Amino acid sequence: MTHSDLTTIGVDVGGTKIALGVLQGDHLVRRLSVPTPREGWHSVLDAAVHEVRALHADFPGAPVGVGVPGPLNREYTEVKFAPNIYGFRDVPIVEYMSEHIGHRIVLENDAKAAALAEATVGAARGATSSVYITVSTGIGSGIVLGGKVWRGHHKIAGELGHIISLPNGPVAGSSVAGALEAVASGTAIARDATFAFGTPMTTAEVFDLARSGDAKAEKIVQSAMRFIGSAIGDVQKFLDPEVFVIGGGVAEVGEYFLDAVRAYANDSAAGFAEVEIRKAELGTDAGVIGAALTARE
Repeated sequence: MTHSDLTTIGVDVGGTKIALGVLQGDHLVRRLSVPTPREGWHSVLDAAVHEVRALHADFPGAPVGVGVPGPLNREYTEVKFAPNIYGFRDVPIVEYMSEHIGHRIVLENDAKAAALAEATVGAARGATSSVYITVSTGIGSGIVLGGKVWRGHHKIAGELGHIISLPNGPVAGSSVAGALEAVASGTAIARDATFAFGTPMTTAEVFDLARSGDAKAEKIVQSAMRFIGSAIGDVQKFLDPEVFVIGGGVAEVGEYFLDAVRAYANDSAAGFAEVEIRKAELGTDAGVIGAALTARE
């Protein structure tokens, strides 16, 4: 059996659901998901453990990789905090899940896991270097160099959503004022539109209005896309990756979003390099596949 033939289990822990899958080769041969409990971190991990045990009944001994949102400690055993999951702060995930499953698990940040998936079997396959960005409730990202996730000395590399794009701007979930995700995520777009229109608005509604020519909605989404494009252009100048891959719910808007981000990115990187941006291919499977690939390491 080659390394790529190894059967592994991926667990993607999110704010609304816990998604799991069994990866054989490059393909998920089993998928399942359960709602994320709201009673604190024990309940969330217990739900994940229950489903992993069920999968182990059919795939005994399969290594397990777990992806979670938020920064991890340097040892990659705990999540420091996950803004969108109730009670997720300083959670000893590796210790708790390994003890209850009976096998050691491998932990990874969810965006970095998705970056590895897109680089291995998705939109960036074949590229020697790539940066994955997910734009949804927040903005997450990951860097893959030579087929490996680049984590950095302090294991925090790739946190594009938390760079300061608007000094003294809105406060993000990380408490950073003016972070990119505070001014350009789906949450930020909906927030700004709700204020501008004086009624609750969803991100999808704002984009629908913008595409139909509503001037106010256009200004809101263009501002967000400009912030994202400018950040990508800066990363191009600093890191010079071969390709960027954009996923997440906001990217599902399609070419209206991607074309604008490309234009702003190339404006930002003008005179340095052409920015290659591709739409993510793996959709909601990216986190599960990436977690399962992490288990192969």
